[in-house]
Amino acid sequence: MAENGYHINGTPLSNSAVADGTSVLQPLPQAQTISADEIALYDRQIRLWGVKAQEKLRSANILLIGMKALANEIAKNLVLAGIGSLTVLDDQLVTEEDLGSQFFVSELHVGMNRAAAAISQVRTLNPRVALHADTENILLKPPEFYTVFDMVIATDLDLAPLSVINAACRFVNKPFYAAGSHGFYGFIFADLICHNYVIEREKSNLSTQLKAETVTRTIVASNTKTENGKQIEMVTKRELYSPINLANTSPLQPEQISSRRRKLQVLPLLSCLRALWEFQNSTGRSAPTNSQEDSKLFITLATEKHQELQLPNETLRSEFLRSFLDNVGSEIAPVTAFLGGQLAQDVINVLGQREQPIQNFLLFDSEDSKGSVYALHPIFPPLDGPVL
Repeated sequence: MAENGYHINGTPLSNSAVADGTSVLQPLPQAQTISADEIALYDRQIRLWGVKAQEKLRSANILLIGMKALANEIAKNLVLAGIGSLTVLDDQLVTEEDLGSQFFVSELHVGMNRAAAAISQVRTLNPRVALHADTENILLKPPEFYTVFDMVIATDLDLAPLSVINAACRFVNKPFYAAGSHGFYGFIFADLICHNYVIEREKSNLSTQLKAETVTRTIVASNTKTENGKQIEMVTKRELYSPINLANTSPLQPEQISSRRRKLQVLPLLSCLRALWEFQNSTGRSAPTNSQEDSKLFITLATEKHQELQLPNETLRSEFLRSFLDNVGSEIAPVTAFLGGQLAQDVINVLGQREQPIQNFLLFDSEDSKGSVYALHPIFPPLDGPVL
């Protein structure tokens, strides 16, 4: 035990180099203590979320799928935060286009595998984090592949592979995030299956009732502690989630379409994202071309999705449709930085079981500087009765 008394629970992983420059995950001894250097390095975040949360973060093993600009930002934030192990998986090669948006690769890496090329640069951010590069196709991995990970994050993939990965994660009960950027626009999706977290607040005179707060969130426990002479209430809440294939076809919550004013506030990006995924399913292509035929098909699909969501026609403007089409597949650093920061922070909160996580779609429109979260689920049962 170190003199500060901080102890790491779980089994962190170390990395050992192999001939191709990647690394192999190996278990470290069970007993690990946070060194004085680590206390100094992580002092600010330990003050923010506490030693226990840092311990959970320090032993976390995370899989990051895809290594483009958005994944670069996610990897940077998680590694700097001090996670235990990160596996980067990408079967694609570095291209000249990657050099304009990704900061872990250079001209020397063109033609190399993305994951293998980036891993050495990621390691310089925090040598304490165990790193591993996987160059295989994620769709060739069986569900058992995901069992060793505490969290799975998939970036910049079409809906079909995202659905496959999400299903595999659910099969082995692993939290899943998906994220993608399209120029000025982007999204984050979370399927944490069933997630408990704790909110700390000063205890009030009213007792906390164990009951449903929303259709997905329930208060399941309430405890108190004394801190600096004050009574602090620790409220445990539980969030239930839906997989991405169901969320993609689910309606908006009733309160979001209960009035015309609220309908006008819903980002048309939701309709366009659903239209893009429908385009992928119907054509087998990742994005529309500049052809008149593709543009017409996409606009038709976007209009249909907008109507399915019961949103007013005037919010799906032709200017927005054109802008979205022009941005599909492109990467803009400030947008990927924002999305990567938001996703990494949510992962840290989830691992530490602190704060309200994303539920379940976050959409970001940088042109209008708007970001909104939509809870998209197949059904909306009534909120009544106590927690049993």
